[in-house]
Amino acid sequence: MPKYIVWGTYCDDVLEKRTPYRQAHLDGLAKQKESGVLITIGPTKDVTKVFGIYEAEDEAIVRQLIENDPYWQNGIWTEYSVKEWIQAI
Repeated sequence: MPKYIVWGTYCDDVLEKRTPYRQAHLDGLAKQKESGVLITIGPTKDVTKVFGIYEAEDEAIVRQLIENDPYWQNGIWTEYSVKEWIQAI
């Protein structure tokens, strides 16, 4: 099954603004991880970018998961890109 890399950008003042949506966001990610579609995801140390790896039938599924996330829907993630990834090793 194809793997996809996701890079995204956080809003300014993310640590404050994410608070009301954080638990729903984490719960959703846990379900994605449990289902096997999410391999890993997390912020850069400076909390300006988010990086994730997904394994899904196609890119549309990954985009749907991102766009249904509370962080996307509430402007915590401000932009993202998805690229199919070839895992060499």
